[in-house]
Amino acid sequence: MKKVEKADAEKYFKLRTIMIFSFILIALLVSFGVVTFAEFFSQFTFMGAPLHYYMGSQGAIVVFIVLLFLNAIISDRLDAKFGVDNATNERIVGGQSMDQ
Repeated sequence: MKKVEKADAEKYFKLRTIMIFSFILIALLVSFGVVTFAEFFSQFTFMGAPLHYYMGSQGAIVVFIVLLFLNAIISDRLDAKFGVDNATNERIVGGQSMDQ
């Protein structure tokens, strides 16, 4: 594995931390925010159901799954940008595992 410069490591850690807290904030807003303001969201409908009911029964789970995929995609791109992805590691060690 390639040694990462301290400045790059700090920048990578900062971006990952911001990303994780952003996803947690979105998940909390979707799960608890809609319930907290259910009376307000009851005036909107989605797929024939009141929005607060849909989000409580199905929408929050859909949002969580979308967040998981976004996290994986963005993490892979960040890893590639900072050179800590699997392709870079395999290229550095010549395709051989470091465990052998």
